[in-house]
Amino acid sequence: MLAFSTQLIGQTEKALNALLRTVLLDRRLSEREWVALRLTSQFEGPGTLVETIRDSAHFTDAADLLSGLEARGLVVDEALSPAGADLVAEISREIGALTEPIWASIAPADAEAAARALDSVLTQTRALLRG
Repeated sequence: MLAFSTQLIGQTEKALNALLRTVLLDRRLSEREWVALRLTSQFEGPGTLVETIRDSAHFTDAADLLSGLEARGLVVDEALSPAGADLVAEISREIGALTEPIWASIAPADAEAAARALDSVLTQTRALLRG
């Protein structure tokens, strides 16, 4: 078992991303586009959607990414279009079905401890990025 470290977090992220890519492949959607769609589905301001995508996902080309999703009819006026909302719901269900056995196999106390540890890593990393 790997120790709790950047290596463990990185390998976990890569494995989960590989699963995600299998779901996105048939929909001709990149991981970056998926992230932008998910952020759009949760967007309530403040600021603009482009700023939210740029700042949350660290995508410096957020405007171009969003323009591509608008051209595909998935985003309209800083919100998901009906087609975009349907696609996000469909992909979310498929990802949920694939990963549910993973989450179900983790004891609740272990999941809570992992959530606390990862939340701490995320909070501190964001603080470092903000300078």
